[in-house]
Amino acid sequence: MKKNILLICFCLSFTTGFSQSDSLRPTYLKFPVYPPVKLLMPDSSSFYTKNDLPKKSSVMLMLFNPQCIHCQHETEQMIANIDKFKGVQIVMATSMPFDSMRNFIEKYKLKNFNNIVVAQDTYFFLPMFYMIRNMPFHAFYNRKKELISVFEGSMTIEKILKELDK
Repeated sequence: MKKNILLICFCLSFTTGFSQSDSLRPTYLKFPVYPPVKLLMPDSSSFYTKNDLPKKSSVMLMLFNPQCIHCQHETEQMIANIDKFKGVQIVMATSMPFDSMRNFIEKYKLKNFNNIVVAQDTYFFLPMFYMIRNMPFHAFYNRKKELISVFEGSMTIEKILKELDK
């Protein structure tokens, strides 16, 4: 009888251990598709969602902080090489204050690029979804909006394009 009770306790603790390890995995690994996020557009009245993504484009979702030097440098590099991003929708999201985001858009003239969307994550959804620790943060999605890879920190244009080609 004691052996049976010990066996049951062991099985229960074994099962509990597995269920807890899954809860520690970031959400993006559990659901490896473009996230169901609502981003507030610079007009402060409309939202950008998964439904607004171009159907036949791959996506680079970049979380950034307008004051981050690395984010600024990477934005400059993307703009300088924008012709290499044909067929790629770039979604730049920030949780920083709205005026900071608008100043960033203006400074880099991001409204001039059809394939770049800059918006605010007002609900702080993305940092929790990806468990972000460093900025800039990149999530790459194929044309079917399935996750290719994620990367924290600065990336060269060559490395970004290589990820999008996967």
